[in-house]
Amino acid sequence: MGNQTILKELFFSGLSDLPVLQLPLFLFFLLIYLLTLIWNLLIIALIVTDSHLHVPMYFFLGNLAGLDLCSSSVIVPRMLFDLHTKRRKITTTACMTQVFFFIFFVSSETFLLSVMSFDRYIAICKPLRYIGIMSWKVCVQLVCSVWCLSFFFSSVHTFHALKLTFCESDIVETFFCDLIQLFQISCSDIYINILLIFFLSGFLTVGNLIMTFFPYVYIFKTVLKTKLKVNRSKVFSTCTPHLTYYGSVCFNYFQPNGSHQFGGNKVVSMFYTMILPLINPLIYSLRNQDLKTAFRNAVRKVIHNAIEFT
Repeated sequence: MGNQTILKELFFSGLSDLPVLQLPLFLFFLLIYLLTLIWNLLIIALIVTDSHLHVPMYFFLGNLAGLDLCSSSVIVPRMLFDLHTKRRKITTTACMTQVFFFIFFVSSETFLLSVMSFDRYIAICKPLRYIGIMSWKVCVQLVCSVWCLSFFFSSVHTFHALKLTFCESDIVETFFCDLIQLFQISCSDIYINILLIFFLSGFLTVGNLIMTFFPYVYIFKTVLKTKLKVNRSKVFSTCTPHLTYYGSVCFNYFQPNGSHQFGGNKVVSMFYTMILPLINPLIYSLRNQDLKTAFRNAVRKVIHNAIEFT
């Protein structure tokens, strides 16, 4: 160890080494990122400005849109910068900063999905008690709990990652600072880091998976007892996007070992860092009549104000 040089800078392998692909990839992911910004900001703006959406369900949805916006912004701008400049270089300090915020936003999103499923359970299975249970004070407390738990998860992983030293290789085989890829190039003992991922991330994923899907067992039982097809359609329109999104996350996080190697890992990483933050607002808004109505009202208001101004 004494004869090894401790590296202070790392290099990403990037999405592709082919020069001819750099510009198309830059333009493609720039478009995806801009659409992600527009869609998520639009949902947040509609929820904030439309009084009909000032209910717990859309309060949580607005937070989810904000988390999607932030998690994408932690990764994509840096990746676009690397595609444009072809540098792909990052200091270990900046790398650990990226690790901290990415884990924080992703774990916050996972916890928030559990909160949203609980909200749907109360709204559908205990509608008469919904207002009393899901008060604004409770909603704020739940969101603050999500942030605190996520801060704890992220801090623990980042604290132990800061102890890593890199001296065997300076090439991170992906386009952002992913913990697993950092472990592969570290010359430190990563036993504790692996245990933390196994126990803490296992608790995060399995625990939230149970807390997210268990309420839906009762939700579907209640829905099946409902005689009115209109009510069933309304319930499924709010629940199906939630399940679709969570199913996509699970599909990408719980991959066989072989798919986490190099090229396969990059495809999976691209999906949950860039594609999911884009499609998440879409699957929540396309089948949601309240958001559609709020959007139409906002467009009419803008057109009306523009006509009056002219």
